[in-house]
Amino acid sequence: MKVKEIVGIKNLRRILLIILFSALSLHLSNQLSRANQLSRANQLSRTNQLSRANLVTRAVTAQRSKNVQKSLAQQSGETIKINSSLVSVPVSVTDAAGRPVRNLTAEDFRLEEEGRMQQVVTLGNPGKTPVEIALLFDITGSVFDLFHFQRQAALRFLRETLKPTDAVSIFTIGVRPKLIRSRVVGVNKAIAAAQAIEPTKEATSFFDTVVEAAQYLDRTAAPGARRVVVVISDGEDMLSENYRLSDAMRELQRCDCLFYSINPSGPSIRLNKISTRGQDGMASLASATGGAAFLPEGPKDLDDVFSRIAGELQAQYLLGYYSTDERADGRFRKIIVRVPRQPGLHLRARQGYYASKT
Repeated sequence: MKVKEIVGIKNLRRILLIILFSALSLHLSNQLSRANQLSRANQLSRTNQLSRANLVTRAVTAQRSKNVQKSLAQQSGETIKINSSLVSVPVSVTDAAGRPVRNLTAEDFRLEEEGRMQQVVTLGNPGKTPVEIALLFDITGSVFDLFHFQRQAALRFLRETLKPTDAVSIFTIGVRPKLIRSRVVGVNKAIAAAQAIEPTKEATSFFDTVVEAAQYLDRTAAPGARRVVVVISDGEDMLSENYRLSDAMRELQRCDCLFYSINPSGPSIRLNKISTRGQDGMASLASATGGAAFLPEGPKDLDDVFSRIAGELQAQYLLGYYSTDERADGRFRKIIVRVPRQPGLHLRARQGYYASKT
């Protein structure tokens, strides 16, 4: 074999080795890159899972701490106010036909506070978290003739809605707010108290009574329970000395209360401005808190309206989150809740809350 041929063969081998080594290096580099990407993805997934688990743990720990504190306070006969940075948001979800939707998870919801996304957990299955109801009966002259229809429908509502762990308190709306039945667990005692109420022909202190009921729930409700104010009234206010519509809205939001109203006056409210203003005010309170304002056609429809409220409470989600804004400035913060993957659903939730001042 000639020298030139031998040199050529050696050069060819060298070139082949270089090409092989380059290909091997590129393959190893790609494998290493994919491994790094997979590692980062797994790490991010674990971080998200830990973050969500941490949020749930914080919510559960805060709840247990509040339960212990309240138990100790009840044993010592004290009344205490427990502060927590956990924000709870009851959410009602219905489909296009108005039927409650019960199969959503925390991942389906998107919640923004002042435009900033928050990490959300569900604090219990739909409708399973306890309910604290303040039931307000208007006993004044404007609804005098309809009172007995209202009461019977309300009693059926209590029987249909209250679970053994739920509580109810009863107020009357008259010349001044009056607590007829203090907080009681169990439907029979509440029904007995409601049956003893008699209507009058007095004037109405509507907003004063709404505020007193909200503040009462704030002082007495069990930790973690949904707070619900249910009002049977035309919303006309004649005598409130301390509060107006804006005050009632602020206190309902501050005390984390849902507001539902049932106006037994029906379409007749359109006959005068005072009645229309009363209904509009109740609709504003309901919208701000995530509740609803009903205007049935007549007494025969009261049962249907109460059933709708009962069904909604039994299918309601309770979301919770810790705000990314940790300032204790006492300011009102706007909330928006959405289910982006199912835009056809209809959601009702509170429009915001007041941050703690401490």
